Amino acid sequence: VQLQASGGGLVQPGGSLRLACAVSGRVFSSHVMGWFRQPPGKEREFVAAVRWGSGGTYYADSVKGRFTISRDTAKNAVYLQMDSLKPEDTADYYCARCRSGLSYAVASYSDWGQGTQVTVSS
Repeated sequence: VQLQASGGGLVQPGGSLRLACAVSGRVFSSHVMGWFRQPPGKEREFVAAVRWGSGGTYYADSVKGRFTISRDTAKNAVYLQMDSLKPEDTADYYCARCRSGLSYAVASYSDWGQGTQVTVSS
């Protein structure tokens, strides 16, 4: 399985971006797809996750109400709609797959895409 993230860029505070993650290979209904981010000089952290089968979604408190994760099973893709962006959202964003069910831990995700950089600045 390969994951390819895209959609990052520079945006002003209050703006929006939509990240996409294309997944090559099969994704099973028991898998969970997640978005993580790594701010400059900090550790990678959980942002959001979606259950591939049911579409159930989960969010970090810091993004709840502003970010929306979704998946398109026909296109084998995962999306992260980011609204009301803040400077503290600046980070490299990564999509990842967890084969063992819902987890918020980086170590639980076995497959990772390359990062896409998001910069929120005026």
